[in-house]
Amino acid sequence: MLTGVDLEDGVEDSYFDYCPWDFGPKASAAQRVAQSTHQERLAETGASLGPRCYVSPAAAVFTDVLCLGADSYIAGYAYVTGKVRAGSDCSVNPYATVRGRVTLGDGVRIGAHASLLGFNHGFAPDEPVHRQPLTSEGIVVGDDVWIGSNVVVLDGVTIGDHCVVGAGAVVTKDLAPWTIAAGNPARPLRDRRGRGGSGTAGPESQLGDAVAEFAERAQAQAADVLARGWSDDTGRYSDRPGVPATVRAHCDAVEIADLLLGAPPKQLTATEHTERLRELQDPVSGLVPELAAGGGPGTLPAPARDGWIEDGTAEYHVLSVGYALELLGSRFAHPVHVVERMTARQLVARLEELPWRTRAWSAGAWVDCWATGAHRNRDVAGESSGGSGALEALFGWLATRVDPWTGMWGAAPSPTEGRLQLVNGYYRLARGSYAQFGIPVPYPERVVDTVLAHASDQRWFAAGRQNACNVLDVAHPLWLAGRQTRHREGEVRAWASEQLTSALGRWRDGAGFGFGPAGEGGSGPGREPGLQGTEMWLAIIWLLADLVGVSDRLGYRPRGVHRPEPARSPMFAVP
Repeated sequence: MLTGVDLEDGVEDSYFDYCPWDFGPKASAAQRVAQSTHQERLAETGASLGPRCYVSPAAAVFTDVLCLGADSYIAGYAYVTGKVRAGSDCSVNPYATVRGRVTLGDGVRIGAHASLLGFNHGFAPDEPVHRQPLTSEGIVVGDDVWIGSNVVVLDGVTIGDHCVVGAGAVVTKDLAPWTIAAGNPARPLRDRRGRGGSGTAGPESQLGDAVAEFAERAQAQAADVLARGWSDDTGRYSDRPGVPATVRAHCDAVEIADLLLGAPPKQLTATEHTERLRELQDPVSGLVPELAAGGGPGTLPAPARDGWIEDGTAEYHVLSVGYALELLGSRFAHPVHVVERMTARQLVARLEELPWRTRAWSAGAWVDCWATGAHRNRDVAGESSGGSGALEALFGWLATRVDPWTGMWGAAPSPTEGRLQLVNGYYRLARGSYAQFGIPVPYPERVVDTVLAHASDQRWFAAGRQNACNVLDVAHPLWLAGRQTRHREGEVRAWASEQLTSALGRWRDGAGFGFGPAGEGGSGPGREPGLQGTEMWLAIIWLLADLVGVSDRLGYRPRGVHRPEPARSPMFAVP
């Protein structure tokens, strides 16, 4: 029998801990006063509760942010911490756990003993687990969602509108709207509207089948693709046969092998791959120049007046080599000194000088390199790089220079290129800064508007004209902004479906993907299949599949340069 204080209507206080939905019709006047007092105490800590809400005094609510819409409740013995925002008519049932950064839509039901864990921490071998840094991508749950008892939802997951998650499931990947999912790990079973199940096959189900068939084909041929780029004579990787060996080709090989095989390329051992890449870093600047003609470490030009070295290839190697080493379980041998030595004042001066109005892509690429160097320096030195306040200065400058009409940085569309420079520059900038450090992008709805307008430009996206750079630079911003808004979601999904169908047909057996048409959309290795095109299109296909809601059928998730998760926890979170 439940224990508690027996009030005049015969319903004990503890009854509502387990049946909070009855508080409205059954609570006594005294119980209503007690609940109001309890909510006032929560409000003093910053909580915002809508009308007709109920929060059990027996619930452990220790939040930094708590927002509940009307008619929502938290039952007894629930454990709620972090930054939790819920719409109207939401329920957190007894013994459920909601922690970290969690956002719920309207009409969400969280069953008893379920856990939504909107945070995580590392488990690298160099530190005890209890000293590992916390990360938080957050969990987003749409409208009209039922999360069954004993379900576990992990950090970084988005559950779309109208989903049902069966009891005991462990949700590790996003679920598309209307999905019924179950299992450990949770997998889509069918569509609530009857699509793709019981003998029917809707468009998403058919596309999911095509994605799964492609993944099986690519994984079976991955070893041949990697061997095609390897030269026994030089002991190096080239993008494709007949072209010189490059640093990027080696990094692309590591990323492809990680995606499709879950192991380093078999041409070298993991230790040999690591040593080959680490020895290429210039110890003075911390950059990685292109290979010399004989295949050994290259050289860099003289530094500019602020100490920076102008070399676009070496700048990109901060990304490609750094992430390849991370996939191999290693890191740079030296800090990226050109970033480490740059003060906040020097950084702002260089940002002001970048060619935002004429070459927004180049400006965005520079920001990507600098921010990635700052990220890598934390790996090496364990502290902020670039001088006191330099990284904060970067985000401060970006926040005050973003165009609220486009959500981007750079010039207006041009007659010759349209929005190409603007959108492609945004991808590089946002990848290295906001995405890499787990910080929400400003004006996400305007980003979606700008990117969709660009994606309709037939000069770059008509059939046969797409290249990997241009499609990636649309898919990633739509995916990134889509983590914050469902603005024009149907149009985004339609564009992604069209591009995904087209991309799956570009695979060449035993050779992989070509980058795309040379001379139509900028530089790149062209149509011939190679390691760069293969690495980029594999990541693009994941992004497109995730926008459509079928990425779980691929069986892989990028972990390198094009990883969807932040590489670091948000920089400015309060410890």
